[in-house]
Amino acid sequence: QVQLVESGGGLVQTGDSLGLSCAASGRTVSTYAMGWFRQAPDKEREFVAAISWSGHVTHYADSVKGRFTISRDTAKNTVYLQMNSLKPEDTAVYFCAATAAGTGTPSRSYDYTDWGQGTQVTVSS
Repeated sequence: QVQLVESGGGLVQTGDSLGLSCAASGRTVSTYAMGWFRQAPDKEREFVAAISWSGHVTHYADSVKGRFTISRDTAKNTVYLQMNSLKPEDTAVYFCAATAAGTGTPSRSYDYTDWGQGTQVTVSS
Protein backbone atom coordinates (compact mmCIF):
# COMPACT_ATOMS: atom_id res chain seq x y z
CA GLN A 1 0.00 0.00 0.00
CA VAL A 2 1.12 3.53 -0.76
CA GLN A 3 0.84 6.40 1.68
CA LEU A 4 0.38 9.81 0.09
CA VAL A 5 0.81 13.14 1.86
CA GLU A 6 -0.09 16.41 0.16
CA SER A 7 1.38 19.76 1.13
CA GLY A 8 1.57 23.30 -0.17
CA GLY A 9 -2.03 24.41 0.12
CA GLY A 10 -2.97 27.82 1.44
CA LEU A 11 -4.81 31.08 0.94
CA VAL A 12 -3.92 33.13 -2.13
CA GLN A 13 -5.48 35.88 -4.20
CA THR A 14 -6.90 35.72 -7.71
CA GLY A 15 -4.11 35.52 -10.26
CA ASP A 16 -1.56 34.15 -7.82
CA SER A 17 0.39 30.91 -8.16
CA LEU A 18 0.69 28.00 -5.78
CA GLY A 19 2.57 24.72 -5.89
CA LEU A 20 1.33 21.49 -4.35
CA SER A 21 3.44 18.46 -3.55
CA CYS A 22 2.46 14.85 -2.97
CA ALA A 23 5.06 12.71 -1.24
CA ALA A 24 4.65 8.96 -1.49
CA SER A 25 5.94 6.44 1.00
CA GLY A 26 5.54 2.75 1.68
CA ARG A 27 6.69 1.79 -1.77
CA THR A 28 8.02 3.44 -4.88
CA VAL A 29 5.44 4.95 -7.20
CA SER A 30 7.78 4.99 -10.18
CA THR A 31 5.48 2.57 -12.02
CA TYR A 32 2.26 4.22 -10.86
CA ALA A 33 0.11 6.69 -12.72
CA MET A 34 -0.56 9.65 -10.44
CA GLY A 35 -3.42 12.08 -10.37
CA TRP A 36 -4.75 15.19 -8.70
CA PHE A 37 -8.41 15.65 -7.88
CA ARG A 38 -10.26 18.38 -6.03
CA GLN A 39 -13.49 18.75 -4.14
CA ALA A 40 -15.24 22.01 -3.38
CA PRO A 41 -17.90 22.31 -0.65
CA ASP A 42 -21.17 20.65 -1.66
CA LYS A 43 -19.67 19.44 -4.93
CA GLU A 44 -18.50 16.11 -6.29
CA ARG A 45 -14.83 15.27 -6.39
CA GLU A 46 -13.50 16.19 -9.82
CA PHE A 47 -10.47 15.31 -11.88
CA VAL A 48 -7.76 17.94 -12.22
CA ALA A 49 -4.68 16.35 -13.79
CA ALA A 50 -2.86 13.06 -14.22
CA ILE A 51 0.59 11.92 -15.24
CA SER A 52 1.68 8.56 -16.57
CA TRP A 53 4.16 6.36 -14.79
CA SER A 54 6.86 7.45 -17.23
CA GLY A 55 6.06 11.11 -16.85
CA HIS A 56 5.86 11.48 -20.61
CA VAL A 57 2.08 11.73 -20.84
CA THR A 58 -0.11 14.22 -19.00
CA HIS A 59 -3.83 14.87 -19.03
CA TYR A 60 -5.72 17.89 -17.73
CA ALA A 61 -9.28 18.89 -17.07
CA ASP A 62 -10.42 21.60 -19.48
CA SER A 63 -10.96 23.97 -16.57
CA VAL A 64 -7.25 23.99 -15.66
CA LYS A 65 -5.60 23.39 -19.02
CA GLY A 66 -2.95 26.01 -19.71
CA ARG A 67 -2.85 27.12 -16.06
CA PHE A 68 -1.86 23.99 -14.13
CA THR A 69 1.12 21.71 -14.68
CA ILE A 70 1.57 18.24 -13.24
CA SER A 71 5.04 16.76 -12.93
CA ARG A 72 6.85 14.04 -11.05
CA ASP A 73 10.27 13.40 -9.58
CA THR A 74 10.85 9.66 -9.48
CA ALA A 75 13.98 9.94 -7.38
CA LYS A 76 12.02 11.82 -4.69
CA ASN A 77 8.89 9.66 -5.07
CA THR A 78 6.95 12.92 -5.34
CA VAL A 79 4.36 14.40 -7.66
CA TYR A 80 3.74 18.10 -8.06
CA LEU A 81 0.95 20.35 -9.21
CA GLN A 82 1.94 23.87 -10.19
CA MET A 83 -1.09 26.13 -10.29
CA ASN A 84 -0.88 29.51 -12.00
CA SER A 85 -3.45 32.23 -12.65
CA LEU A 86 -5.61 30.93 -9.86
CA LYS A 87 -9.31 31.77 -9.80
CA PRO A 88 -11.86 31.70 -6.96
CA GLU A 89 -13.47 28.68 -8.61
CA ASP A 90 -10.22 26.75 -8.01
CA THR A 91 -10.99 26.84 -4.30
CA ALA A 92 -11.23 23.25 -3.05
CA VAL A 93 -9.53 20.51 -1.14
CA TYR A 94 -6.93 18.99 -3.45
CA PHE A 95 -6.22 15.27 -3.28
CA CYS A 96 -3.34 13.26 -4.66
CA ALA A 97 -4.04 9.74 -5.92
CA ALA A 98 -2.06 6.79 -7.23
CA THR A 99 -2.82 3.72 -9.26
CA ALA A 100 -0.65 0.81 -10.23
CA ALA A 101 -3.23 -0.50 -12.66
CA GLY A 102 -2.43 -0.29 -16.32
CA THR A 103 -0.95 2.64 -18.15
CA GLY A 104 -2.05 6.03 -19.26
CA THR A 105 -3.50 8.90 -17.29
CA PRO A 106 -6.81 7.92 -15.68
CA SER A 107 -9.33 10.67 -15.02
CA ARG A 108 -11.93 8.71 -13.07
CA SER A 109 -11.58 8.63 -9.30
CA TYR A 110 -12.47 4.94 -9.11
CA ASP A 111 -9.42 4.12 -11.25
CA TYR A 112 -7.20 5.10 -8.33
CA THR A 113 -6.43 2.85 -5.38
CA ASP A 114 -4.50 5.09 -3.01
CA TRP A 115 -5.39 8.58 -1.81
CA GLY A 116 -3.90 11.32 0.31
CA GLN A 117 -5.77 13.20 3.00
CA GLY A 118 -6.02 16.40 0.97
CA THR A 119 -4.78 19.97 1.26
CA GLN A 120 -6.96 23.07 1.23
CA VAL A 121 -6.51 25.68 -1.49
CA THR A 122 -8.47 28.89 -1.11
CA VAL A 123 -8.42 31.62 -3.74
CA SER A 124 -9.87 34.95 -2.68
CA SER A 125 -11.37 37.39 -5.16
